[in-house]
Amino acid sequence: MKTKLLITLLLTFGLLSACTEFNPHSMDMDQAVHNAKTKADHEALAQHYEEVAKEMQLKVEEHKKILSEYQREPWLIGKQQATGFGVHCERLIDVYEKAAKENLEMAKMHRQM
Repeated sequence: MKTKLLITLLLTFGLLSACTEFNPHSMDMDQAVHNAKTKADHEALAQHYEEVAKEMQLKVEEHKKILSEYQREPWLIGKQQATGFGVHCERLIDVYEKAAKENLEMAKMHRQM
C-alpha cells in the first residue's frame, strides 16, 4: 500500500512539474524581432529559435518516455488514471512537436533575411 501511494505521489509530482508554465524565450521576443536589422541580429534570432526547438524536442522525448511507462505498467497508478495521463502526454507530445517545428521554421526565415 505504501509503495503504491509513493509511486502515485511521484508520478503526480512529475506530471505537475511537467505542466508548470514553460517560457522558452529568455528574451523579449517582440523587441528582439522588431529591432533586428543586421545580418548578425537575424543570425542571433535564428540561433535562439534553434535552441528553443531543441528544448522542445527534449520535452517530446521526455513525454514519450513517460507515456511508455504509463502504457507498460498502468496497474501502478490505476488503469483509468494511466489512460488519462496517457492522453495528457500524447497532447503534450503533439504540442511540443509543433512548437519545435515552428521554431525551426522561424530560424530558417531569420537565416534567409
